[in-house]
Amino acid sequence: MDQISSLSELLAEQKASSYIEIPGAMSRTFGQTTLSTTLPMSKLFAIYEVDLEVQRSIVPQNLSKMMDYIMLYLDHGQGIYFPGIILSARGAGEYDAQAQVYRLQAIEKLYVVDGQHRLAAFRRLMETLQGAMARAKDRREYDRMEEISAKLSKLYAFPMSTMIYLDINARQERQLFSDINKLPRKIGGNLAVLREQRRFYHVLASRLVEDAPVMKNLPVDMFTERGKGPEYLFSYHLLIEILIGLFEGRLKSASRNNGYYFEEKEIEEHLKLAALYFESLLKYLPEPEKGELCWTENLQIALAMFFHDEVTKTGTFNKYALDYALKILPHIDWSAIYSGDEKDRLPRRSRIVKAYQFVKDFYVEHHMFLIRDDSMGQQAFPGDSSKEDVG
Repeated sequence: MDQISSLSELLAEQKASSYIEIPGAMSRTFGQTTLSTTLPMSKLFAIYEVDLEVQRSIVPQNLSKMMDYIMLYLDHGQGIYFPGIILSARGAGEYDAQAQVYRLQAIEKLYVVDGQHRLAAFRRLMETLQGAMARAKDRREYDRMEEISAKLSKLYAFPMSTMIYLDINARQERQLFSDINKLPRKIGGNLAVLREQRRFYHVLASRLVEDAPVMKNLPVDMFTERGKGPEYLFSYHLLIEILIGLFEGRLKSASRNNGYYFEEKEIEEHLKLAALYFESLLKYLPEPEKGELCWTENLQIALAMFFHDEVTKTGTFNKYALDYALKILPHIDWSAIYSGDEKDRLPRRSRIVKAYQFVKDFYVEHHMFLIRDDSMGQQAFPGDSSKEDVG
């Protein structure tokens, strides 16, 4: 009796009920036999398996972010982009060179080498939508069923580039997984946010640089991957942080409104206020130069957060309150904010918070004596008779 060397040969001795056919071109990749193809998610769901000895555990936060990303496509038809899935055959299946088709028995599986989180996100969404479909059916919500069915169809039909290694063993799978996930370097902060042009503040920052004349006096580095070029005052990443500080009073990591769904009128409204803010900075601060402490990264974020507090006391962004509060800027002794080497020694967040608190305390203590209570001040604080003109 001939020796059976693979599951495929064992199954071939039995009468097969069905095959899963995968069209694709076979080639050699770095000495290994591979099959390259594009498969709909419905077919991928049926053929992949995860070996936990090769793969790491699912990271819930990564899975949640990926599901939100896929929903951009399902809910709004936005384009989404994924790197290809890499699978290992482990001896399963047979390739028909004449038909250029790779055939799997229904019981055979291909093992994930790279793409576990992507596949898990699609599968979790599929299960979520199927659950929602069952509930809608029980409630006889036929319009809702039609909507969910359309999303499921889009999900099943989503095309995913796939490469199948036909002849690597488990040790080679682990090495391939390690090389793919360890060696590449992620793109840096400035370049990463520049390439992300779906989120609210990213779009706002880009529009501000492109459309607001004031930004010609505040050059923003739109292309350098990390930091900024010597001829620029701001990096693109910093501009986004300033905008979040101004409109939310938070650091970028805590932003709540940097989402994917917004209307054009929101961009237009925020664009006008942001342009007004930077025009006022140019009016009240010294000339923009890199040597000026007030124009440094930490101070600019701290100022934006402070002015947010002042202009939103009434619940909405009050531009008259902004104009009033900005008049404190010429009176601040910037050199008094940090003691000794604190400007360089303290962690970044601590430097921002220290500058924010210094400006806030200075404003509370001195603004009534340093800022004229003119007509704009009256509009900023209607009905507040305590602010007398003592300047």
